[in-house]
Amino acid sequence: MSIKADHINYLYGEGTAFEQYALKDVSFEIEDGQFIGLIGHTGSGKSTLIQHLNGLMRASSGKIYYNGEDIDQEGYDRKALRSRVGLVFQYPEHQLFEVDVFSDVCFGPKNQGLSQEEIQQRAKEALMQVGLKEQFWGQSPFELSGGQKRRVAIAGVLAMRPEVLILDEPTAGLDPRGRDEILDEISKLHTEKKMTIVLVSHSMEDIARYADRILVMSHGEKVFDAPPKEVFRHYKELEQIGLAAPQITYVVQRLREQGISLDGDITTVKEATTAILGLLGKAGSRV
Repeated sequence: MSIKADHINYLYGEGTAFEQYALKDVSFEIEDGQFIGLIGHTGSGKSTLIQHLNGLMRASSGKIYYNGEDIDQEGYDRKALRSRVGLVFQYPEHQLFEVDVFSDVCFGPKNQGLSQEEIQQRAKEALMQVGLKEQFWGQSPFELSGGQKRRVAIAGVLAMRPEVLILDEPTAGLDPRGRDEILDEISKLHTEKKMTIVLVSHSMEDIARYADRILVMSHGEKVFDAPPKEVFRHYKELEQIGLAAPQITYVVQRLREQGISLDGDITTVKEATTAILGLLGKAGSRV
């Protein structure tokens, strides 16, 4: 087991007239090597939740366990935890501060007390993993495009070689090509490095395509925790909490209403294409 949340509560303004739950009785377990999609409307508690997973925030009550250890117990090494559970914030500017890209990516492993040779090797590997060309390594990170900044922020976390990578809206504001490139790199880390991934996203298409399990948050509470196909069967309930299913789900439902025999659990364009071509092939064989 990698991460376990046990009845987590978090209150803003605790003990005041403005007391409000940001997280309410949230429990789940994330096994090693899973790709988790975390979704919810704005203000649902997603960002608050992920900051609990590597100890940046402490729960008002409840426990977070990493590999079976309570991260809030006295003497627990939270600095080491943040090397193992890496968090990439939604806005990369919050994580970039060095004079050049290469120095920025070196910062994490440097704080791990590694040799200069190991630090530089890890930085090079991380920058190559995220697909940032060497011509940009000597530039200020603040001179880069939004997509390039995100790559640097991800590389800075990867250089510490985490076991879990948490990404908060890593593709927000990017064009479709940039979005696909970054998500493909993240997927490659999952499949090739067996890294546990937690992806926070507003894109249901991205979640359906990459995640093997989805956690749905609403008003600080967990409302669904299941594989994508099972979650998106509840598209009407999702709409009631300000979310939706992937667009292809609605297309398939309309086609089914017209009498076309398609599986109602289709959640990706690739699945829909395969199913429709299969139907066309059957129809052609009967002509």
